[in-house]
Formats: sequence, structure tokens, C-alpha cells
Amino acid sequence: MNAYIFPGQGAQFVGMGLDLYENHSEAQELFEKANEILGFSITDIMFEGTAEDLKQTKVTQPAIFLHSVILSKVLGDAFKPDMVAGHSLGEFSALVANGTLNFEDGLKLVSQRALAMQKACEVQPSTMAAVLGLEDEVVEKICTEVEGIVVPANYNCPGQLVISGEVDAVNIACEKMKEAGARRALLLPVGGAFHSPLMEPAREELAAAIESTEFKTPTCPIYQNVTTTAVSDAEEIKKNLILQLTAPVKWTQSVQQMVKDGAASFVEVGPGKVLQGLVKKIHREAETSSATVS
Repeated sequence: MNAYIFPGQGAQFVGMGLDLYENHSEAQELFEKANEILGFSITDIMFEGTAEDLKQTKVTQPAIFLHSVILSKVLGDAFKPDMVAGHSLGEFSALVANGTLNFEDGLKLVSQRALAMQKACEVQPSTMAAVLGLEDEVVEKICTEVEGIVVPANYNCPGQLVISGEVDAVNIACEKMKEAGARRALLLPVGGAFHSPLMEPAREELAAAIESTEFKTPTCPIYQNVTTTAVSDAEEIKKNLILQLTAPVKWTQSVQQMVKDGAASFVEVGPGKVLQGLVKKIHREAETSSATVS
């Protein structure tokens, strides 16, 4: 079975999507529609902006979403997923790709999500850190022992877990992780504590937007970050999407479940190859590739 996977924040690069825009009229139309919906020219930033411009959350999230979704649409009949999954933000791309959300609604939700997360980041100084070379259980235990808010946020692959929370708590946790034998525990250049309780104000804001958006029955199941299992019920998808901002991204567990359910090949749709690398670390036998259009 073919699994199509969609990347999250961090996969962006200057010039992303330009080849699609220049070579496919459908892509051009969708990019122009996106400029209208967002109220600014995101294509200018994606195609010609600086890496710094692209790094702003309000730009990054819609940019990655657009690259992934438009690529999936340009693939046309070649896009035949038996199942989909997305890493954090990528879950929104996956939901447009499998027909749960339409393009306009998906983009509006992603834009609202980005702005809500940005706002939540400004309320309290917070951060994230990558912990390499420790068992998940050890990382989880240390987080519970540190005073303040620090939680596991991204289960990326065995031996790679990202933690998230208040700056002091994350720093203390990093020291404890190193003492416990972590190969590395390093702060990430992010604006806030994504997938932690500190995103609660953003979750509330996004919940209202999600509740008032139409979700259809998908053409194939999505393996959601929160549950890690195949979901095809529109109401359940909605509920999991609302929980996603404050809950951890269980990517390792999602990929393991997809393999268990018959996924043999994983095609990454969007910028970069980060997810292919993670899939290989989770299940070495999996075939991985990037979606490309002729």
C-alpha cells in the first residue's frame, strides 16, 4: 500500500514552489488564489524572499502547506494514496490531499493556526529542544521530574524526541538528559513551545475556527498525530485536529501503525526530505521517495 506523508515546519527553503508555478497553470491559479485569501503576496516571499522572511511562523506554515497541497493537485491521477499522514502542520496538507478539507478552508485554517501560535508564543517565553540517543521512557520520566512546564512534543523516530516548554524548565531538562546519557540535548531555533500546554490559548482560538469549518468524509484514512491510528470519520478528525496543538506529535507510532496496516512505500509530498529520513529510522525496509511531477 502507498502512504503519502506531508512535512511540517522547518522544511521550507527559498524558491520553494517556483517550478510548480512556472510549469503548471493549475498551480499558478492556486498560488494566486492563496495570495488573495492571505491578503499578502506569499508567492513573492516563497520564490524570492530571504530565509529570514520565510522563517516567520505566519509565512512558514502557509508556505509549506501550499507547496505540499499544490504539488499533490498537480500530480493529478498519479496521486493515489491508500493512506496519508502529516507531521504537525503537515496534517492540514494531508487533510486537503485526501479530500477532508477543501483548498480554501485548509489554507484559512493554517493561516489562523500560524497567527494563533505566534500570539501564544508572545505571551510567555518558551522553547523546544531535541534530545538524541535516549529511550522515550527516560525522556518522559525526566520531564515529569523537572519543575515548571516541560513535556515530550515530537516523537520523531527511535532515539530522537523533541521536548517543549518554559525556557528554564527546558534548559534544566536538557542538563538532566545529558547526565542520563543523551548523545545530545540542544535547543532548537523556534519561537515557542509548540505541542505543549503553553499552546492552550492558540488551541482555543483554532478550535472555534475548526468547529465552524466543513469536514467531509476522506477518500482514504489519515493517521493523525494524536491517535496514531487510521481515522476516516470527519467528526473524529476534527476533534483530533483541535487536540493536536497541545498534544505531542506521535510520528514514530503513526509510521509503525501504517506499516502494520500494510504501508510498503512512503512518498513525501512537499519541500525537503526530512520525513523520509525519519521513516527509514523507524522502519528500515520501507521504500521512500519524494513526489515529483514531470
